Amino acid sequence: MLNIVLFGPPGAGKGTQSQKLIAQYNLVHLSTGDLLRAQIAQGTELGLTAKKLMDEGLLVPDEVVIGMIDHALQANKQTAGGFIFDGFPRTVPQAERLDQLLAQHDSGINCMIALEVAEEELVTRLLERGKTSGRPDDQDESKIRRRVTVYNTETAQVAGYYAAQKKFHSLNGIGPIDTIFTQICGIIDQQKPAVPENPAAATSEVKA
Repeated sequence: MLNIVLFGPPGAGKGTQSQKLIAQYNLVHLSTGDLLRAQIAQGTELGLTAKKLMDEGLLVPDEVVIGMIDHALQANKQTAGGFIFDGFPRTVPQAERLDQLLAQHDSGINCMIALEVAEEELVTRLLERGKTSGRPDDQDESKIRRRVTVYNTETAQVAGYYAAQKKFHSLNGIGPIDTIFTQICGIIDQQKPAVPENPAAATSEVKA
């Protein structure tokens, strides 16, 4: 099971790379925002709990989000090659809880990859995207800069958490899409356990 945490500020190209990684490694994309919306639309117990909190203007607790992730893991683990986590974890306690959850599924995070892009480039990209996306937060420079600041603040400690586990990797997010994708795949492939070309020969060699 291949599990990747893909981070990047708004406009870093994370969505584009996620779709390519999903196709390359048969991954399921787990976005907490999408999970919340899906559970609410389905009227599940978790979804109803989340909706009640959101309607009251409250944040959805980590345990509710973890419950949704657990549900998605169980629903897809027989067919998926792994999962790509988008927008979660955003805090060290969330990262710790995710590790605990994955351990219950006899799995774990293989690597965290962060796409690094300078703020001015992000602002330029998002303002351009805002011309067609229809999203108000892509059309207001002050909101864009606030989103980037929040990302930098939230992810700094999480990056340190995965760095301590030797799982954190950062890449320059500026350049041709395919070049960046190749670099990401290079990192991922290094994390996957090597399989001997001739397992029988390898076994006999160990016995000798």
